[in-house]
Amino acid sequence: MNKRYKDLKVTEGTYVPPVMTDYPEEDPYVGLYKPVYDRDYPEIDANYPYVDDSFKNRLRIWFGYNVVLRILGVILRIKYGLRWKMEGDKRWSRCSWTLRHRLRQYDLSNGAITIANHCYRHDCASVLTSIHGSHRMRIPMFAPNFRTKDQFYLCIIGGIPIPAAEAGMSAMKAFNSAFDEFHRRGYWFHIFPEAKRWDWYKPLRPFQKGAFTMAYKYNKPIIPFAVSYRERTGIWRWLGAKDEPSTQVIMGEPIFPDTTKPRAVETERLLNETHQTICRLAGIEHNSWPSQL
Repeated sequence: MNKRYKDLKVTEGTYVPPVMTDYPEEDPYVGLYKPVYDRDYPEIDANYPYVDDSFKNRLRIWFGYNVVLRILGVILRIKYGLRWKMEGDKRWSRCSWTLRHRLRQYDLSNGAITIANHCYRHDCASVLTSIHGSHRMRIPMFAPNFRTKDQFYLCIIGGIPIPAAEAGMSAMKAFNSAFDEFHRRGYWFHIFPEAKRWDWYKPLRPFQKGAFTMAYKYNKPIIPFAVSYRERTGIWRWLGAKDEPSTQVIMGEPIFPDTTKPRAVETERLLNETHQTICRLAGIEHNSWPSQL
């Protein structure tokens, strides 16, 4: 048995999918998804338009959130039996409006950063359909993925490629300046702090610090989400792949940064608290990875 699964402990009734691949046991940031890079895309350097206010880009993002995500939300309900709830609710809902309604009780006028575990191809859509409403979202993403078959989808949901180290400091400076501008406009951000996607993995891997550094810098609350699983039964066995579980999304209460404390201390606190919260939301009693390496 995989060491990380052997050390994992979950609450009673929490479903753990069968181990479907040889997950790494020591390096949590190994990329298991092997895409084909066969699409043309502009070079990601200091001259890349990280803030693109062109009519074409504004139209495609409007189309992405108001058409594509709505359709995809219906598909995910059918294919994966996707459902949502907020922590503490007794009942699950097939309507994500309930989560958006619950968020209205918090002061999110400065925007927010949504955080989730990265565990299947449509986990981002599962979260975005929960809260997208009128929120403008920008998502820092692994730049090479913009040269894959998912290129169009990544662009219409507000994906922003992260320049590689080889692009130089000027490229990263332009990227950071873009997020300064997005923050000024009140945009929301979505980040996967596990970095790489491991399909149907149950343990929560260590988080990288970038999302929590942003939360402190921009004074944006973290909204934690756990994408968890349940056994595919009944009609769902006929509506999707039998070797894939059904999915569900649980939202926790926002975690607000305290900018009166030193950045290093508060970033550490945000990371650890968010990691612990997502473990709890996912029904994990004892996680087999630390919160960070």
